[in-house]
Amino acid sequence: MTPTPSTPRAALIGRSFDNAERYDTAAVVQRLSAGELAAEIAHALAAGAWPAHEAEHGPARILEIGCGTGLLTEQLHARWPQAEIVATDYSPRMVARARDRMAAFLPDRHRAMFHVMDATRPDVDGPFDVICGNMVLQWLENPAEVLQKLAVLLAPGGLLGVSTLLGGTFAQWRAACAAEGAQAATPTYPNAKTVAGWTPYPCSGAWRVARYEQVFPTGLDFLRHLKTTGAAVPREGGGRLSVGQIRRAADRLNAGGGAISWELAYGCFRRPPRQGVFVTGTDTGVGKTLISACLVQRWQALYWKPLQSGLAEDEGDTATVARLVPGAHCFPPAGAYQAPLSPQAAARAQAEQVDPARLALPLAEPHRPLVVEGAGGLMVPATDEMMMIDLAALWGLPVVLVARSGLGTLNHTLLSLGALRERGIAVAGVVLNGPANPENRRTIESLGKVRILAEIPWCEDVTPRTLAELAARLPSWEETFAPSWPGGRTGT
Repeated sequence: MTPTPSTPRAALIGRSFDNAERYDTAAVVQRLSAGELAAEIAHALAAGAWPAHEAEHGPARILEIGCGTGLLTEQLHARWPQAEIVATDYSPRMVARARDRMAAFLPDRHRAMFHVMDATRPDVDGPFDVICGNMVLQWLENPAEVLQKLAVLLAPGGLLGVSTLLGGTFAQWRAACAAEGAQAATPTYPNAKTVAGWTPYPCSGAWRVARYEQVFPTGLDFLRHLKTTGAAVPREGGGRLSVGQIRRAADRLNAGGGAISWELAYGCFRRPPRQGVFVTGTDTGVGKTLISACLVQRWQALYWKPLQSGLAEDEGDTATVARLVPGAHCFPPAGAYQAPLSPQAAARAQAEQVDPARLALPLAEPHRPLVVEGAGGLMVPATDEMMMIDLAALWGLPVVLVARSGLGTLNHTLLSLGALRERGIAVAGVVLNGPANPENRRTIESLGKVRILAEIPWCEDVTPRTLAELAARLPSWEETFAPSWPGGRTGT
């Protein structure tokens, strides 16, 4: 059954791809991109802290949007033949072609399902370990919204991998048309900065830009290519070129050698493997443990301090949280050391080493929030090879950044936010510790493009009672994460 078109343009796009009978003969870059995307997904799966069944056997369920004739479907099956693949496309004829292509590869038909679906209105049941789509986002009216909807269908720790065309695509053709006083009818694709804002929250991940070049015998062959692959749908609101303008622009393209550029962005985004946050600070002593205890109290969360040093001088953060939040469930540290140094240096002072194998994220009670407190700031060495920011990336939990409210906080806070974004780590928000400073708050919100979760005043004597009062200033778990974790604390 063909879905009802969401817009007249969606109907036009669907008809164009329905009529692309010779798609496979012309889809050179599309085939290349499918292979690249499959490789990106495989690399991301291997690099992350994925659920055990994925790490050992690969994904069990895969949803593909915009499957076309099955170029990516074939790649997915080759890499993960055990996976159940649900291949979908808006075009019924494209779905039929994908089914025909995969018939030879999928004799066990229960492992593949081919379904006509509008990606803007997904009608399949999750969860999926992988959701992917090759060169499809540029056809959607609101790609960021679609990615957010799809992320909800991911299993905890699941991966969303997509590719899309960028603004540099077909630059030579646009320049040839402009030289004839006309604007090319090809769609206007987004730039890399716009696409960077399509990251679904609270997933972690990043976009990578790639460029390809395809040479056509003549400019008219390029236009025939667009029609053959179903990509000749003109940009919305654009005018048509005259026959003369098209021929003259094609001649200009010929004179330039017939080369056409394709600019693509590849994005891979992982849903957190469980509900929780990673608490880090802009510096040592900014109040990470206080804020962690507040979050444990506010969310009735679990607590884990993976690496604890400085036990020669105080009781340690796990004991502090247990004292301030009576009844809190605290996981034991993976490493506990006496010297007030970085975990790496403190372990070495005891003739020990931090064991990376013990740094696996606790997955007990996965639908109950877990507050993970880091040691020092993001660039503090955790092991001989990893800093705290590397652990944050590995665990995949959104970050709560604790910062001082006063003088000096802007530089430290904005640098920390920049480092997190550079690594593709989701940021849940910033907590400011100390006297209220409206100007610093506004600057961090504006330049850091981040939410201030709370401003926590300095408190001379922190007791379980005063901590509960401070915790009430923080948003509830549902207020912070409900859009991305349907059903609030119950998860999916």
